[in-house]
Amino acid sequence: MKIARKPEWLQKQVRLGAHADMERLLGELRLNTVCQEARCPNVTECFRQKQATFLILGTACTRLCTFCSVEKGAPLPADPGEPARVAAAVAHLELAHVVITSPTRDDLPDGGAALYAATVTAIRRHSPATRIELLLPDFQGSRSSIARIAAAGPDVIGHNLETVPRLYAIRPGARYRRSLEVLTTAKEMAPATPTKSGLMLGLGEGLDEVRAVLADLKEAGCSYISLGQYLAPSLRHQPVVDFIPPEIFDRLRREALQLGFAHVESGPYVRSSYHASDYAIGKN
Repeated sequence: MKIARKPEWLQKQVRLGAHADMERLLGELRLNTVCQEARCPNVTECFRQKQATFLILGTACTRLCTFCSVEKGAPLPADPGEPARVAAAVAHLELAHVVITSPTRDDLPDGGAALYAATVTAIRRHSPATRIELLLPDFQGSRSSIARIAAAGPDVIGHNLETVPRLYAIRPGARYRRSLEVLTTAKEMAPATPTKSGLMLGLGEGLDEVRAVLADLKEAGCSYISLGQYLAPSLRHQPVVDFIPPEIFDRLRREALQLGFAHVESGPYVRSSYHASDYAIGKN
C-alpha cells in the first residue's frame, strides 16, 4: 500500500533524548504516560515543559481499536500504590493542571473507576491547587463507575468520541450512543464540572458528519472539544484517508464556538490533552 507523504503542516519532529529529565522521573516512580505509549507527536514539546498525561491502570488495553498504538492484551492487576506515585510526580513537577487517563479495562468489575478516584484523592492531598482532568474510558456504560468518578471531584471529566458514528468499526467494543451517554451521565452527576471530548479527523469522515457530532456533544452538555489530525502509528494501524488542511480546522473551530462550546482546540497537531490547561482558564 502506498503511503501518502505528510504535507508541510505535519512535519513536527520528536527529538529522542531531548527530555531525559522527565523520562528519568517517570522511570524512578514507575509511571506511564499516554504521550509515550500512543507515540504522540507533541511529546518533545510537552515533556520539555514538564507536562505529561499520566496513564494509570497499566499499559495494556482490553479492546482492539485499530487506530491506537497502546498495547493490546491481558493487563496486569491494578496497582494500589500507583495513585501515590502519580501524586508524587505531580507535586515534584509543581503542575498547575494534570491529565490522567488509562487504557480500557473491561477485565475489572468497575473498569478501574476506584483507582481513578483514588488518584484524584491522592493528588488533592499533596497538591490541592492542581486542577485535575480525567480522560475516561466508557466503563461499558456503568453509571456506578461514572458516579464514583464524579464523587471524587475532578475539575474536568473527559471522554473522547474519537470519530463519527459511521466509522465506529475502528472502535471494537465501543458504541457511539454509549459514549455520548458517558458525557451525559457525568454532567447529570456533577452539573458544575465541565465535560470534554475529542475527535480525530482524516479517517474518511465528511464535514457534515463532524458537524452532526458537534451538535450531539453540545446537546449532551459538553463544554470543551478538541479536533486533531489522525496519524497512523504504523503500517499495521488504520490508514489515514485525508490530511485535513489547517484552514478546515480553523473553520470547524469557529463553528464549534458558534454552537456554544466554552473552549475549542482545533488543528493538525491537537490531541485531547494538548494545551489542556488553556481550557480551564478560558484561553481561546
